[in-house]
Amino acid sequence: MPTYQSLDTLVASLKPGMNVYVPGVSGESLAFYDALQNNPGACAGVRFIGAHFPGINRSDYLGLDPQARQRNYFMLPGMRPGFADGRAELLPLDYPGIYRDLAEMHGIDIAIAQVSPPDSKGICSLGPCQDFIPAVWQKARIRVAHINPRLPATRGSFNIVFDDIDIACEAEWDLLTFDNGQINKLQERLAAQVVTLVRDGDTIELGIGKIQSAIISALSNHRSLKMFSGMVLPQVLGLLESGSINGRHSIQAGVALGDLPFYQRIAQDESFYFRPVSETHDLRRLAAIPYFCAINSAVEVDLFGQVNADSINGKQIAGVGGLPTFISGARLSEYGRSIIVLPSMTDNGRFTRIVPAISSSCNTAIARHDADFVVTEYGIAALKGLSVHARAQALIDIAHPEQRDNLAAAWAKTAAAL
Repeated sequence: MPTYQSLDTLVASLKPGMNVYVPGVSGESLAFYDALQNNPGACAGVRFIGAHFPGINRSDYLGLDPQARQRNYFMLPGMRPGFADGRAELLPLDYPGIYRDLAEMHGIDIAIAQVSPPDSKGICSLGPCQDFIPAVWQKARIRVAHINPRLPATRGSFNIVFDDIDIACEAEWDLLTFDNGQINKLQERLAAQVVTLVRDGDTIELGIGKIQSAIISALSNHRSLKMFSGMVLPQVLGLLESGSINGRHSIQAGVALGDLPFYQRIAQDESFYFRPVSETHDLRRLAAIPYFCAINSAVEVDLFGQVNADSINGKQIAGVGGLPTFISGARLSEYGRSIIVLPSMTDNGRFTRIVPAISSSCNTAIARHDADFVVTEYGIAALKGLSVHARAQALIDIAHPEQRDNLAAAWAKTAAAL
């Protein structure tokens, strides 16, 4: 049976050298972070570990105290000052690699989990986020549950047994919510191209972003779809309403991100089922799903078909996440397809996003042989089976019209050196 204590008391017990796992995305305990802010000196020498996502998780653990430390797998704005003095660690891993790193990590002193109140069987749900908690929960020296009455209990393959909790902290608190913003005309044009590649009966995977929201909204005329994805957004409710997706556990994901009504819906609707990363990003499981269609966005694609997904002019803006695994899963799936979608130009309209070559200062997330299709608002480049020259031409053809001559000239120089 757990010992009950306040979050303030828990924070006061922190000591230099401790490793504390703090969940990210919609699983983050905002109440725990608030308690840390109320006693920042307790964070001195403490290393906070977790998969926190830029634009979603805004808590600055490294900024709590000049001696606080952080280990993360995505670039966060608050981490950059910590590189100079060695307080910040950024690991360049994909989702399966993150899960493995956490599972194999020694010396996790405290693992924080935000859970729903226990049910009649003593089971606590992780609500809308199951991603990485199972990797650390059993091995942590002290297992702390923030029991939040506002957290809805969802269905999933991993739950926390109340009696396995070491310290229980009850606090009714706001949940982390996410507003993906309004879809614009360009994103609708991109979505209109992508949905022509989706077939009735497909199991789809989508990343997070406005383009993905537009794609989901544009799929309402499809039928017998399923979703198996790392994250799921509120727009998927439109596919349930239209009948495009139906059936128990027809939407399986690691994380839900949205507003409070969405979180209540996923708790009530048996269409939703949640799994940890060890299942949602299991390449063998993905390969066994027929008609698995992975749809993801990118920063830029070069004329070989290589994909940069997380850096701009050498500056890392996030991490690769689950992209490599989902692309590989789609390629191994019977009748599967991997789709990369991006606007032809940067947001300011100054630079092409179909580029001659990925810069040496940027990261390549996807190799040239991995993407089956690349989509812009100007069309679809079907790369599978094409020679290097034919795929370069296919990519030039979907670039912005004003950029095509420059790209063709650049490819001519590249081709001459092959």
